[in-house]
Amino acid sequence: MQHHFLLHKPHGYLSQFIYEKKRPKKLLGALYNFPEGTMAIGRLDEDSEGLLLLTTDGKMSEMIRSKSVEKEYYAQVDGIINQEAVMYLKNGVEIGFKGIRYTTKKCEAKLIVALPECIAKGKKIREERHGLTSWVSITVTEGKFRQVRKMTAAVGFPTLRLVRIRVGDIHLQNLKAGEVLEVSSFFTNNQITK
Repeated sequence: MQHHFLLHKPHGYLSQFIYEKKRPKKLLGALYNFPEGTMAIGRLDEDSEGLLLLTTDGKMSEMIRSKSVEKEYYAQVDGIINQEAVMYLKNGVEIGFKGIRYTTKKCEAKLIVALPECIAKGKKIREERHGLTSWVSITVTEGKFRQVRKMTAAVGFPTLRLVRIRVGDIHLQNLKAGEVLEVSSFFTNNQITK
């Protein structure tokens, strides 16, 4: 029997179960008693948070990591991001990846005015008196190392907080940070779903 989970990964956790370096880290196994063989589908870096899918099914993992499945992120950026910067994000921006300059694929991007409650009550970045921030949604199908952070920095608005809110049609919904929900499947009729 295969197992599938939705997790709202909190800030400060690694998207893995084993960490072999000396410096201690917070790992996913501290959040829930996952069955043996559970793996994270894709990753969120230690400073990122939000929707993380986990499974014991390697084929399922491979299907979801494919470039045909959208991943949507909400990025809290330094400053008040404008429509011009959003248009640059949509059309592709140049970033570095493994020492090579690379232009990102066209993507969906839009300004965010109202945050879902599960994000709004999350990690506070800083007081407004230290500088204004704003939010932008970026939906990509690729996932180069720290890509969304590099994209917002390339248009002059560095990311301060990054939350993945959707993978395919699966949404973070109202999962609170650290909360896990076991589901029967990620797919219905070969479509990724809630």
